[in-house]
Amino acid sequence: MKEKLFGKTITELQQVAKSLNLPPFTARQIADWLYKKDVSMIDEMTNLSKKARELLNEKFEFGLISPTKVQKSTDGTKKYLFPTIQHKFIETAMIPERDRKTVCVSSQVGCKMGCLFCYTAKQGFQGQLSAGEIINQIKSIDEAGEVSNIVYMGMGEPFDNLEEVLKSIEILTSEWGFAMSPRRITVSTIGIIPGMLTFLEKCEAHLAVSLHTPFNDERRQLMPVEVAYPIEEVVNEIKSWDFGRQRRVSFEYILFEGLNDSTRHINELTRLLQGLKCRINLIRFHPVPGTPLKSPGEETIRHFKDMLNKKGILTTIRASRGQDIYAACGLLSTKELSSS
Repeated sequence: MKEKLFGKTITELQQVAKSLNLPPFTARQIADWLYKKDVSMIDEMTNLSKKARELLNEKFEFGLISPTKVQKSTDGTKKYLFPTIQHKFIETAMIPERDRKTVCVSSQVGCKMGCLFCYTAKQGFQGQLSAGEIINQIKSIDEAGEVSNIVYMGMGEPFDNLEEVLKSIEILTSEWGFAMSPRRITVSTIGIIPGMLTFLEKCEAHLAVSLHTPFNDERRQLMPVEVAYPIEEVVNEIKSWDFGRQRRVSFEYILFEGLNDSTRHINELTRLLQGLKCRINLIRFHPVPGTPLKSPGEETIRHFKDMLNKKGILTTIRASRGQDIYAACGLLSTKELSSS
Protein backbone atom coordinates (compact mmCIF):
# COMPACT_ATOMS: atom_id res chain seq x y z
CA MET A 1 0.00 0.00 0.00
CA LYS A 2 1.30 3.42 -0.95
CA GLU A 3 1.96 6.05 1.72
CA LYS A 4 -0.36 9.06 1.81
CA LEU A 5 0.99 12.56 1.30
CA PHE A 6 -2.12 14.25 2.69
CA GLY A 7 -1.65 14.76 6.41
CA LYS A 8 2.12 15.24 6.33
CA THR A 9 3.70 18.30 7.94
CA ILE A 10 6.21 20.48 6.14
CA THR A 11 9.02 18.69 8.00
CA GLU A 12 7.75 15.33 6.81
CA LEU A 13 7.37 16.62 3.25
CA GLN A 14 10.96 17.85 3.37
CA GLN A 15 11.99 14.31 4.30
CA VAL A 16 9.95 12.98 1.36
CA ALA A 17 11.71 15.37 -1.03
CA LYS A 18 15.11 14.43 0.36
CA SER A 19 14.39 10.69 0.08
CA LEU A 20 13.59 11.14 -3.63
CA ASN A 21 16.56 13.46 -4.28
CA LEU A 22 14.21 16.33 -5.14
CA PRO A 23 15.10 19.98 -4.48
CA PRO A 24 14.30 21.16 -0.93
CA PHE A 25 11.77 23.72 -2.21
CA THR A 26 9.67 20.82 -3.55
CA ALA A 27 8.25 20.29 -0.05
CA ARG A 28 6.64 23.73 -0.09
CA GLN A 29 5.24 23.13 -3.55
CA ILE A 30 3.68 19.83 -2.46
CA ALA A 31 2.20 21.43 0.68
CA ASP A 32 0.65 24.12 -1.48
CA TRP A 33 -1.09 21.51 -3.64
CA LEU A 34 -2.18 19.41 -0.66
CA TYR A 35 -3.64 22.13 1.52
CA LYS A 36 -4.34 25.23 -0.53
CA LYS A 37 -5.54 24.04 -3.93
CA ASP A 38 -8.52 22.03 -5.09
CA VAL A 39 -6.76 19.00 -6.55
CA SER A 40 -6.75 15.33 -5.57
CA MET A 41 -4.00 13.69 -7.65
CA ILE A 42 -0.21 13.95 -7.71
CA ASP A 43 -0.34 14.35 -11.50
CA GLU A 44 -2.25 17.62 -10.98
CA MET A 45 0.76 19.17 -9.21
CA THR A 46 1.75 20.88 -12.42
CA ASN A 47 4.63 23.05 -11.14
CA LEU A 48 6.53 19.87 -10.25
CA SER A 49 8.62 18.33 -13.01
CA LYS A 50 7.28 15.25 -14.75
CA LYS A 51 10.16 13.25 -13.24
CA ALA A 52 9.27 14.48 -9.72
CA ARG A 53 5.65 13.46 -10.20
CA GLU A 54 6.70 10.03 -11.45
CA LEU A 55 8.93 9.52 -8.40
CA LEU A 56 6.15 10.59 -6.07
CA ASN A 57 3.60 8.33 -7.77
CA GLU A 58 5.86 5.31 -7.33
CA LYS A 59 5.76 5.48 -3.53
CA PHE A 60 2.94 7.83 -2.58
CA GLU A 61 -0.68 8.67 -3.24
CA PHE A 62 -2.44 11.98 -2.66
CA GLY A 63 -4.52 10.47 0.16
CA LEU A 64 -7.97 12.06 0.13
CA ILE A 65 -10.94 9.87 1.07
CA SER A 66 -14.48 10.63 -0.09
CA PRO A 67 -17.47 10.16 2.21
CA THR A 68 -19.61 7.11 1.54
CA LYS A 69 -22.84 8.61 2.81
CA VAL A 70 -24.26 12.06 3.49
CA GLN A 71 -27.41 12.90 5.45
CA LYS A 72 -28.92 16.37 5.44
CA SER A 73 -31.24 17.71 8.11
CA THR A 74 -34.14 20.05 7.54
CA ASP A 75 -32.15 22.67 9.49
CA GLY A 76 -29.22 22.45 7.07
CA THR A 77 -26.96 20.34 9.29
CA LYS A 78 -25.19 17.55 7.41
CA LYS A 79 -23.62 14.35 8.63
CA TYR A 80 -20.90 12.75 6.55
CA LEU A 81 -19.88 9.11 6.94
CA PHE A 82 -16.26 8.29 6.07
CA PRO A 83 -14.72 4.83 5.69
CA THR A 84 -11.57 4.06 7.64
CA ILE A 85 -9.49 1.11 8.84
CA GLN A 86 -10.78 -2.46 8.51
CA HIS A 87 -14.18 -1.48 7.12
CA LYS A 88 -14.99 0.78 10.08
CA PHE A 89 -16.58 4.22 9.87
CA ILE A 90 -16.30 7.68 11.37
CA GLU A 91 -18.76 10.54 11.17
CA THR A 92 -18.37 14.26 10.67
CA ALA A 93 -20.98 16.97 11.18
CA MET A 94 -21.24 20.23 9.25
CA ILE A 95 -23.32 22.81 11.09
CA PRO A 96 -24.33 25.95 9.19
CA GLU A 97 -25.12 29.15 11.05
CA ARG A 98 -25.83 32.69 9.91
CA ASP A 99 -22.25 33.76 9.24
CA ARG A 100 -20.27 30.57 9.69
CA LYS A 101 -19.96 26.92 8.88
CA THR A 102 -18.65 24.77 11.73
CA VAL A 103 -17.28 21.28 11.14
CA CYS A 104 -17.26 18.79 14.01
CA VAL A 105 -14.49 16.22 13.40
CA SER A 106 -13.76 12.81 14.90
CA SER A 107 -10.31 11.96 16.25
CA GLN A 108 -10.67 8.20 16.82
CA VAL A 109 -12.57 5.22 15.44
CA GLY A 110 -14.86 4.43 18.34
CA CYS A 111 -13.74 5.35 21.87
CA LYS A 112 -12.41 3.60 24.97
CA MET A 113 -13.65 6.11 27.57
CA GLY A 114 -17.03 4.45 28.18
CA CYS A 115 -19.16 7.52 28.95
CA LEU A 116 -22.70 6.39 29.77
CA PHE A 117 -24.43 8.99 27.61
CA CYS A 118 -22.28 8.60 24.47
CA TYR A 119 -23.27 6.17 21.74
CA THR A 120 -19.75 6.11 20.31
CA ALA A 121 -18.74 4.30 23.51
CA LYS A 122 -21.02 1.41 22.48
CA GLN A 123 -18.59 0.67 19.64
CA GLY A 124 -15.60 0.42 21.94
CA PHE A 125 -12.17 1.53 20.75
CA GLN A 126 -11.34 0.45 17.20
CA GLY A 127 -8.38 2.57 16.18
CA GLN A 128 -6.64 5.92 16.02
CA LEU A 129 -7.14 8.36 13.17
CA SER A 130 -4.08 9.82 11.50
CA ALA A 131 -3.69 13.57 11.09
CA GLY A 132 -4.57 13.06 7.42
CA GLU A 133 -7.79 11.23 8.28
CA ILE A 134 -8.73 14.01 10.71
CA ILE A 135 -8.25 16.90 8.29
CA ASN A 136 -9.69 14.84 5.42
CA GLN A 137 -13.02 15.37 7.21
CA ILE A 138 -12.62 19.09 6.45
CA LYS A 139 -11.09 18.84 2.98
CA SER A 140 -13.41 16.18 1.52
CA ILE A 141 -16.86 17.60 2.32
CA ASP A 142 -18.97 19.69 -0.03
CA GLU A 143 -18.39 22.80 2.12
CA ALA A 144 -14.58 22.45 2.16
CA GLY A 145 -13.93 25.97 0.92
CA GLU A 146 -16.45 27.57 3.28
CA VAL A 147 -15.43 26.15 6.68
CA SER A 148 -15.02 28.93 9.25
CA ASN A 149 -14.72 26.96 12.51
CA ILE A 150 -13.60 23.48 13.56
CA VAL A 151 -14.48 21.60 16.73
CA TYR A 152 -12.88 18.34 17.82
CA MET A 153 -16.09 17.05 19.39
CA GLY A 154 -16.93 14.06 17.23
CA MET A 155 -16.10 10.42 17.84
CA GLY A 156 -13.24 9.69 20.22
CA GLU A 157 -11.24 11.47 22.92
CA PRO A 158 -8.77 13.87 21.25
CA PHE A 159 -6.20 13.68 24.05
CA ASP A 160 -6.12 9.88 23.76
CA ASN A 161 -4.73 10.51 20.25
CA LEU A 162 -2.74 13.58 21.17
CA GLU A 163 0.16 13.35 18.71
CA GLU A 164 -2.04 13.10 15.62
CA VAL A 165 -4.48 15.73 16.90
CA LEU A 166 -1.65 18.22 17.48
CA LYS A 167 -0.21 17.38 14.08
CA SER A 168 -3.58 17.98 12.41
CA ILE A 169 -3.88 21.38 14.15
CA GLU A 170 -0.35 22.27 13.00
CA ILE A 171 -1.41 21.61 9.40
CA LEU A 172 -4.65 23.55 9.84
CA THR A 173 -2.97 26.63 11.37
CA SER A 174 0.45 26.86 9.67
CA GLU A 175 0.99 29.34 6.85
CA TRP A 176 2.15 26.48 4.61
CA GLY A 177 -1.05 24.56 5.48
CA PHE A 178 -4.62 25.81 5.70
CA ALA A 179 -3.51 29.01 7.48
CA MET A 180 -6.52 29.05 9.82
CA SER A 181 -6.43 31.01 13.05
CA PRO A 182 -6.16 28.70 16.08
CA ARG A 183 -8.91 30.88 17.58
CA ARG A 184 -11.32 29.21 15.15
CA ILE A 185 -10.52 25.75 16.51
CA THR A 186 -11.84 24.19 19.73
CA VAL A 187 -10.72 20.85 21.14
CA SER A 188 -12.99 19.03 23.59
CA THR A 189 -11.77 16.61 26.25
CA ILE A 190 -13.29 14.62 29.10
CA GLY A 191 -10.36 15.79 31.22
CA ILE A 192 -7.23 13.72 30.58
CA ILE A 193 -4.85 15.98 32.50
CA PRO A 194 -1.44 15.06 30.96
CA GLY A 195 -2.78 15.44 27.43
CA MET A 196 -4.61 18.64 28.34
CA LEU A 197 -1.45 20.24 29.72
CA THR A 198 0.58 19.27 26.64
CA PHE A 199 -2.16 20.68 24.43
CA LEU A 200 -2.24 23.97 26.36
CA GLU A 201 1.54 24.27 26.09
CA LYS A 202 1.94 23.39 22.41
CA CYS A 203 -1.23 24.73 20.84
CA GLU A 204 -3.23 27.98 20.85
CA ALA A 205 -6.65 26.51 20.06
CA HIS A 206 -9.54 26.86 22.51
CA LEU A 207 -10.21 24.23 25.18
CA ALA A 208 -13.58 22.69 26.04
CA VAL A 209 -14.03 20.26 28.94
CA SER A 210 -16.91 17.81 29.32
CA LEU A 211 -18.09 18.41 32.88
CA HIS A 212 -21.73 17.23 33.15
CA THR A 213 -21.83 17.22 36.96
CA PRO A 214 -19.63 18.86 39.61
CA PHE A 215 -20.04 15.94 42.05
CA ASN A 216 -17.40 13.23 42.05
CA ASP A 217 -19.73 10.29 42.75
CA GLU A 218 -22.21 11.27 40.02
CA ARG A 219 -19.47 11.95 37.49
CA ARG A 220 -17.96 8.50 38.11
CA GLN A 221 -21.28 6.96 37.14
CA LEU A 222 -21.45 9.02 33.94
CA MET A 223 -17.75 9.12 33.06
CA PRO A 224 -15.28 6.45 34.26
CA VAL A 225 -12.40 8.91 33.64
CA GLU A 226 -13.41 10.63 36.90
CA VAL A 227 -11.60 7.86 38.80
CA ALA A 228 -8.24 8.74 37.22
CA TYR A 229 -8.74 12.47 36.73
CA PRO A 230 -11.27 13.99 39.17
CA ILE A 231 -12.97 17.10 37.82
CA GLU A 232 -11.71 19.16 40.77
CA GLU A 233 -8.12 18.41 39.72
CA VAL A 234 -8.91 19.17 36.08
CA VAL A 235 -10.38 22.57 36.99
CA ASN A 236 -7.49 23.40 39.34
CA GLU A 237 -4.99 22.73 36.54
CA ILE A 238 -6.98 25.01 34.23
CA LYS A 239 -7.10 27.74 36.89
CA SER A 240 -3.30 27.68 37.09
CA TRP A 241 -2.96 28.32 33.34
CA ASP A 242 -2.71 31.76 31.77
CA PHE A 243 -5.17 31.76 28.89
CA GLY A 244 -4.52 35.35 27.82
CA ARG A 245 -7.15 37.60 26.29
CA GLN A 246 -8.07 35.66 23.19
CA ARG A 247 -8.01 32.02 24.18
CA ARG A 248 -11.19 30.55 25.68
CA VAL A 249 -11.99 27.76 28.07
CA SER A 250 -15.51 26.40 28.20
CA PHE A 251 -17.31 23.57 29.95
CA GLU A 252 -19.86 21.33 28.26
CA TYR A 253 -22.75 20.32 30.47
CA ILE A 254 -25.37 17.89 29.19
CA LEU A 255 -28.49 18.19 31.32
CA PHE A 256 -30.07 14.92 32.50
CA GLU A 257 -33.48 14.93 34.10
CA GLY A 258 -33.33 14.35 37.85
CA LEU A 259 -29.58 13.71 37.83
CA ASN A 260 -27.65 16.96 37.39
CA ASP A 261 -30.26 19.70 37.00
CA SER A 262 -30.92 20.85 40.60
CA THR A 263 -30.13 23.96 42.64
CA ARG A 264 -27.53 21.85 44.46
CA HIS A 265 -25.69 21.41 41.16
CA ILE A 266 -25.88 25.12 40.40
CA ASN A 267 -24.33 25.97 43.77
CA GLU A 268 -21.56 23.39 43.43
CA LEU A 269 -20.73 24.51 39.89
CA THR A 270 -20.43 28.05 41.20
CA ARG A 271 -18.00 26.91 43.89
CA LEU A 272 -15.98 24.72 41.52
CA LEU A 273 -15.52 27.38 38.83
CA GLN A 274 -15.11 30.37 41.15
CA GLY A 275 -12.38 32.71 39.93
CA LEU A 276 -12.11 31.12 36.49
CA LYS A 277 -13.05 33.13 33.42
CA CYS A 278 -15.03 30.60 31.45
CA ARG A 279 -18.33 29.72 29.80
CA ILE A 280 -20.74 26.85 30.38
CA ASN A 281 -22.51 25.45 27.33
CA LEU A 282 -25.69 23.67 28.35
CA ILE A 283 -26.60 20.84 26.00
CA ARG A 284 -29.92 19.08 25.57
CA PHE A 285 -29.48 15.32 25.73
CA HIS A 286 -30.14 13.50 22.47
CA PRO A 287 -31.57 10.13 23.53
CA VAL A 288 -29.56 7.07 22.54
CA PRO A 289 -30.69 3.43 22.55
CA GLY A 290 -30.06 1.46 25.73
CA THR A 291 -29.56 4.48 27.98
CA PRO A 292 -32.08 5.39 30.71
CA LEU A 293 -31.05 9.04 30.70
CA LYS A 294 -33.54 11.70 29.60
CA SER A 295 -33.38 15.41 28.93
CA PRO A 296 -35.28 17.73 31.30
CA GLY A 297 -37.97 20.06 30.00
CA GLU A 298 -37.26 23.44 28.45
CA GLU A 299 -38.35 25.30 31.59
CA THR A 300 -35.78 23.45 33.70
CA ILE A 301 -33.03 24.09 31.13
CA ARG A 302 -33.77 27.82 30.97
CA HIS A 303 -33.96 28.08 34.76
CA PHE A 304 -30.59 26.32 35.10
CA LYS A 305 -29.05 28.77 32.62
CA ASP A 306 -30.56 31.85 34.27
CA MET A 307 -29.43 30.84 37.75
CA LEU A 308 -25.84 30.22 36.62
CA ASN A 309 -25.77 33.59 34.86
CA LYS A 310 -27.02 35.25 38.05
CA LYS A 311 -24.19 33.54 39.91
CA GLY A 312 -21.73 35.22 37.53
CA ILE A 313 -20.96 32.26 35.23
CA LEU A 314 -21.58 33.03 31.57
CA THR A 315 -23.95 30.27 30.48
CA THR A 316 -25.62 29.59 27.15
CA ILE A 317 -27.83 26.85 25.75
CA ARG A 318 -26.43 25.15 22.68
CA ALA A 319 -28.97 24.93 19.89
CA SER A 320 -30.00 21.37 19.05
CA ARG A 321 -29.21 20.59 15.43
CA GLY A 322 -29.75 17.64 13.11
CA GLN A 323 -32.39 15.93 15.21
CA ASP A 324 -33.76 14.13 12.16
CA ILE A 325 -30.42 12.66 11.01
CA TYR A 326 -29.04 10.63 13.93
CA ALA A 327 -27.89 13.74 15.77
CA ALA A 328 -26.25 12.01 18.74
CA CYS A 329 -22.56 11.33 18.20
CA GLY A 330 -21.89 7.76 17.08
CA LEU A 331 -25.40 6.83 15.99
CA LEU A 332 -24.82 7.00 12.24
CA SER A 333 -21.52 5.10 12.25
CA THR A 334 -22.88 2.46 14.65
CA LYS A 335 -25.90 1.95 12.39
CA GLU A 336 -23.58 1.56 9.40
CA LEU A 337 -21.39 -0.94 11.26
CA SER A 338 -24.39 -3.07 12.19
CA SER A 339 -25.62 -3.19 8.62
CA SER A 340 -22.26 -4.02 7.01
